[in-house]
Amino acid sequence: MTRFHLESAPPDTPPLDPSAAHAREQLAQELAKVQYAAARPSGLSLLIQQLEDWFNSLFDHACGSFAGGSGIILVVVGAVVVAAIVVGFLVFGLPRINRRSAVTGALFGDEDDRDSRALRVAAERAAAAGDFGTAILEGFRAIARGLAERLVVVTFPGTTAHSFAIQASVAFPGFRRELSRSADSFDAVRYLGATGTEDDWRVVAALEAALRATRPELEEAAL
Repeated sequence: MTRFHLESAPPDTPPLDPSAAHAREQLAQELAKVQYAAARPSGLSLLIQQLEDWFNSLFDHACGSFAGGSGIILVVVGAVVVAAIVVGFLVFGLPRINRRSAVTGALFGDEDDRDSRALRVAAERAAAAGDFGTAILEGFRAIARGLAERLVVVTFPGTTAHSFAIQASVAFPGFRRELSRSADSFDAVRYLGATGTEDDWRVVAALEAALRATRPELEEAAL
């Protein structure tokens, strides 16, 4: 009779029928090996994947064929660009129409660095004090400086009151008569020594307020 000898298994060999606890222990030891750790996704990769999955689910129905990762990136970039344009318009306003520029220097023969608001305030104070001649001068300067700040009419050191009135009439044809009369009042006070009347001042003041609230006909003025 042949005799078979059962040799004991090596100590590190797992049993053929391990218990549940032993199986979990063996699995944890196996997954802890270097090759498994290298293949495991990093935290950053998981975050990127989660963000991409979220964008995909967000735009799935709205984007149709753009539901893929690269398509979503294009959609998001486009949305950001549009949002930036909208914010730019809200903050800075429409080009040219709402734009103001710092205009200083000579105005009808006098050096004057005041803006249109400061000139308007000076005119109102002079009128309140009964000095209608000064009020007319300051009020007409406020009109010219205001249109220059709005880039409607460009004034130069040699620009006269009447040449300004003619230029402004192109952009504001409905105020041609008031502009011409106000220029006459300005010249009468500035060069002919007239004291100015309250009626003349009221015409200048009403014209300044009306032009400030009126949109110029820029396309016609460009012709």
